[in-house]
Amino acid sequence: MGVVDVDSGRLRSEIAAFYAGFGAPSELTAAFESSALLVPLTGPDDRVFTLESGGIAWLCAFTGIPEYARFMTARGVVADQEYRFHTFLGRRLHEFAAAQPEPTGVAVDMLGAHPMTFPPDVSEDPADV
Repeated sequence: MGVVDVDSGRLRSEIAAFYAGFGAPSELTAAFESSALLVPLTGPDDRVFTLESGGIAWLCAFTGIPEYARFMTARGVVADQEYRFHTFLGRRLHEFAAAQPEPTGVAVDMLGAHPMTFPPDVSEDPADV
């Protein structure tokens, strides 16, 4: 496999600003939507990899190969197994997540130094309360 170049520098900068306490939510969201992110694929039909936590499915996305490798190492990488991924714009991930029947968000750089989540829009139906 060749070198994969993803354009996520702006997103990394906005996440760092958020962690430093002076990030702007609208800039963070804009940076996420315009960034190219690596998304692990799973199974023979190459479905996007998700994890479930608290009733929410999370699409896992990474700002680069080192972050993806850190995540896979923590999950127990098997040396002779191939780990596939695809590159998506954050905007496409957001659209995909919003189209799912269950609440789905996007988690960026899980297990990294600065993980960031973009939770689903969940509105409570007064009939459900």
